[in-house]
Amino acid sequence: MPATPDTLPLERLFARAEAVLGRLEAVLPPPIPPTDWQGAVAFRWRKRQGRGWLQPVRQPHPIRLADLENIDNQKERITLNTRQFVAGQPANNVLLTGARGCGKSSLVKAVLNEFSAEGLRLIEVDKEDLVDLADIVDLIAERPERFIVFCDDLSFEAGETAYKALKSVLDGSIAAPPDNVLIYATSNRRHLMPEYFSENLENTRVDGEIHPGEATEEKVSLSERFGLWISFYPFSQEDYLAIARHWLRHFGVDEASIAGSEREALNWALGRGSRSGRVAWQFARDLAGRRKKPAARKKP
Repeated sequence: MPATPDTLPLERLFARAEAVLGRLEAVLPPPIPPTDWQGAVAFRWRKRQGRGWLQPVRQPHPIRLADLENIDNQKERITLNTRQFVAGQPANNVLLTGARGCGKSSLVKAVLNEFSAEGLRLIEVDKEDLVDLADIVDLIAERPERFIVFCDDLSFEAGETAYKALKSVLDGSIAAPPDNVLIYATSNRRHLMPEYFSENLENTRVDGEIHPGEATEEKVSLSERFGLWISFYPFSQEDYLAIARHWLRHFGVDEASIAGSEREALNWALGRGSRSGRVAWQFARDLAGRRKKPAARKKP
């Protein structure tokens, strides 16, 4: 049908509208992808232009409970708590604190691998995104799986407010927390916030009893919302060497080389300033990589 004088302005209007919509589509955020619940056992909470979604972790860390040595008590406590949770029984939120590199984060990952076949799932949330915890909980509250919300290396500085969102989800909201969600957090600080000597001056004595000041009470009120505290301590020299030997065997180093690597392992730890499981693992990777012969190149 040929254009008439009456239809030309309308056609130009449609063309301009399409051009405007094209420009808008270029600046609008892409749609949030639906969560692939069957495609992964671990997820990360991601944010883009103020909108959050669960991103599947296609290759979660394969570490197992048997790989973690010299923390048997810690393994037993968190395994029992997680087993209760997966079975639908009462269980506690967990705070793992203590020395760096001694297996706090690895223990949480190993627990996921231990119970994922029974419906356990893990969601890793960065500290900056804790303000979205209520939205995350709403997203998974009706799911049949059991979810651990994992906050790694968690600590707050003075003036930060994200901890209030964590407190609400743990215990302080008017809404009861869903039965299929627990929070597991790791930290080098037992109370998750910095502690200053000056805060001790706020303590008061009433009838011979010592009452903490408001700043101390605020900090303790967050950590005490975790029903289970699991502490980690620096490894002894023999513990460190035992872990190094375990990982050397894991990476296929022969027993003769393992037996002769003790001094090298100790020097490695001395250079790092720490005898920890992480340092032992790093040493084992380095030694195993140097001992393995490179694959022969095929001639062209």
